[in-house]
Amino acid sequence: MNGNGRGGNELVERQRHVDHRITRGMDDREQVEQTADRIRDELLLTLEELDRRRGRALDVRYQVKQHTGALVAAGAVAMVLVGAGVGLAIYRSRHRGEVLRKKRRKALQRAWAHPDQLASSADQRPVGAELGRKLILIFATTLATAVAKNSVKTLVPARQAPSPASPEE
Repeated sequence: MNGNGRGGNELVERQRHVDHRITRGMDDREQVEQTADRIRDELLLTLEELDRRRGRALDVRYQVKQHTGALVAAGAVAMVLVGAGVGLAIYRSRHRGEVLRKKRRKALQRAWAHPDQLASSADQRPVGAELGRKLILIFATTLATAVAKNSVKTLVPARQAPSPASPEE
């Protein structure tokens, strides 16, 4: 035995590695250690790169420098939207009286044409359409309830009744 649990001499192990330029002259343990060191170094380099990228991703100044054009464009769009909103609000406040007069005129025309529908703001739907709409709502509600119950049953484990063999006193 050579100390690693295998019989044989070092010459056989070295001959196995003759065709490999990097591992020539190394036994299995040295190869494993060298491979582990290489993998450890690569892992450390990867972690350092991830740390550097995390730092850059959270660095506001760096992000502003990288995305200046997009920030300027977003600011310009925001200013245009704010300006359009202010303009619309001013327009509506100046023309509120005119819009109110139009609405009142239309309301009077509806009241004159249909005095029996004064209190109703919506048109009366036919009975068949209302019945169909209510049946669809009932079906959709029942289906949603069944799906929710099934989901709860699969997600929450059922309680098991205490066994009668173990009295609790």
